[in-house]
Amino acid sequence: MIKQPNVILGNAELLVTMGRKGELFGFFYPRRDHAQHIDESLACIHTGETLLWTNSNDWQSIQNYIEDTNIVSTKLYHDSGIRISILDLVHPDVPVLIRRFKIQSQKKISGKFYYYSNFNVGETSKKNSGYCDSKARLIVQYWQDYYIGIHSMPDFSEWQVGKAMDTIWWTNSRYDMEDGKLQNNKEDIGNINNAAGWDLELEADGTNEFVIFIGAAPTRNLLYKRMQELSKLPLEQIFEKTREHWVMWLSKKQVLKMPGLEGYNNLRQELFNAYNRSLLVLYLMNDHENGSFVAAPEFDSNFEKCGGYGFCWNRDSSELVLALKHSGYPEYCDRFFKWCIRTQLPNGSWFQRYWLDGSKAPSWGNFDYSTQIDETGSTLYAMDVYYRILEGLKKIEFLEEVWVSVLRAAEYLMKRTKTGLHESCMDLWETYYGIFTYTNASIYAGLMGASHLAEENGEAGMARRWKKRAEFIKQATIDRFWLQEGYFAKGVVNEKLDKTMDASVLATYIPFGMLSPRNPVERDMIFFLIENIQKKLSSPVNRHYGIRRYENDSYINGNPWLVTTLWLSEAMFALALALPYEKEKDQYEETRKKLTEEGIRFLKWSLAGTTSAGLLPEQVDKSTGRPAWAIPLGWSCSLMLDNILLLDKICRRKAGNEAEG
Repeated sequence: MIKQPNVILGNAELLVTMGRKGELFGFFYPRRDHAQHIDESLACIHTGETLLWTNSNDWQSIQNYIEDTNIVSTKLYHDSGIRISILDLVHPDVPVLIRRFKIQSQKKISGKFYYYSNFNVGETSKKNSGYCDSKARLIVQYWQDYYIGIHSMPDFSEWQVGKAMDTIWWTNSRYDMEDGKLQNNKEDIGNINNAAGWDLELEADGTNEFVIFIGAAPTRNLLYKRMQELSKLPLEQIFEKTREHWVMWLSKKQVLKMPGLEGYNNLRQELFNAYNRSLLVLYLMNDHENGSFVAAPEFDSNFEKCGGYGFCWNRDSSELVLALKHSGYPEYCDRFFKWCIRTQLPNGSWFQRYWLDGSKAPSWGNFDYSTQIDETGSTLYAMDVYYRILEGLKKIEFLEEVWVSVLRAAEYLMKRTKTGLHESCMDLWETYYGIFTYTNASIYAGLMGASHLAEENGEAGMARRWKKRAEFIKQATIDRFWLQEGYFAKGVVNEKLDKTMDASVLATYIPFGMLSPRNPVERDMIFFLIENIQKKLSSPVNRHYGIRRYENDSYINGNPWLVTTLWLSEAMFALALALPYEKEKDQYEETRKKLTEEGIRFLKWSLAGTTSAGLLPEQVDKSTGRPAWAIPLGWSCSLMLDNILLLDKICRRKAGNEAEG
């Protein structure tokens, strides 16, 4: 079943995804990609007459993050006058989710508070075992070396370990709650669900509080120890430790100023918030041991409508680590490029996508014709960008570390581009086979980066050879794919030139730099690209326009994407910065102003498409304006960081020029 979260939270070992009403969707431990241990986990209230599930349509919700943290606040309101306030946090050091429920009612209630879970421990249900240790007041479900447990404060007074597949109320925990009394079955095996219950005695406007710990461990003993130790600590102490952890991590960031944005209503603060949230999200999507990233927390694990997102693509992650480096977090580049060296294939390329530990993930890129060559080009490009911003001994050590990998990758790209255009492969959208502008641009950037690294390493012959091929690819791409209409064709598909406008052709400028704004002819080409992408791919929603991937896109109804929209705004900001500036008579002043203002509009559009808690999705639903499909998407977060940093630079430069004038 597809479940798209509104918030995510976690630590280095645990990633939790959650719906708008506090229901748990995902519980990933010990990695972000495996295993996902929850099918369903949420609270309900028995009023004495009826059972109220907190994820039903009868509840209204308000959900957001505590400022500058990955701590979540959810408030639920029921027509009957019941109010529930949920505070969710994951301890920074141990894989335990702590959930505090405060329940109030306008009327007196004598009923029960229940917490129900249908765990899928180890991503399997058939051979799970479950039990309730009534002495330790701990409900545990396990499979092999995965143990998931529920503990509480105060202790639960009743429980049920049931059979999720049964339709009989006294054996299925879900149905057992309906009469307001659980059967206290202590253990069972196979397709387990469970429930814990507490007496709920509420006077009018009174409050009951329950704290639930959901923890994970590789052994039974460790699970017990974690639960026992955490339950001894005051919740306020755990909350403050967790809050301080996130605030301290954010304190390392590149500081924003953005002078001059006061005239855009609350935009400056919105951008500060989006900057912080993007950084906090990328922390949660990174495998801290291996250095890899999931593209998004998995929400379609059965590949019902897509090939899944809970994997690492070199293309996405190369942009993520560079955005994090520019934002003040260079350690992500260090770890990711070590991972790249380890995962490189014998022929010098990289696979379509990987599990976070570096093993090959499910793929439709198993053959030369179906691989994605841009994965290799973008990785080489990112290595060089990172190298250029290093200094001293670190720079020397990095080149020594990556050189063999660079050599193998560059030679792979040489073999696949003998004619100046790459051999047939799959495009970046994983939809078409052929020869593509985007892929050629990535190869150009990869070989130019490799050439620079070779020159730095004293390999002048290789440097010249790789640079010559890169220039050959650039000229061949322009000669073959640049159209009189003022944009690049998508490429060659089914041996025919495909003139479909595809937003990815913007990669010839951003990020791969095949076109340079310093060259007047190429600058005009960039302007034409920006103009035609707006003209042909704009999709009206949320009082402005988002950018679709390409004309006649049918994937998930052809919604506009944040990635493509933020590509366009980034190109506008980068071009505004690159235009020549003259103090006396600035002929580009109006153009620079127009590019910046239009870029801000696309940036604001992207902010309007987030979840209520500020998570950036992959797409925005073209009918409703709501976030769609993968939520959050790491690629969207990295581009948001890039855009904000560029806009900050524009604002500072403008303020400096005005001060001089």
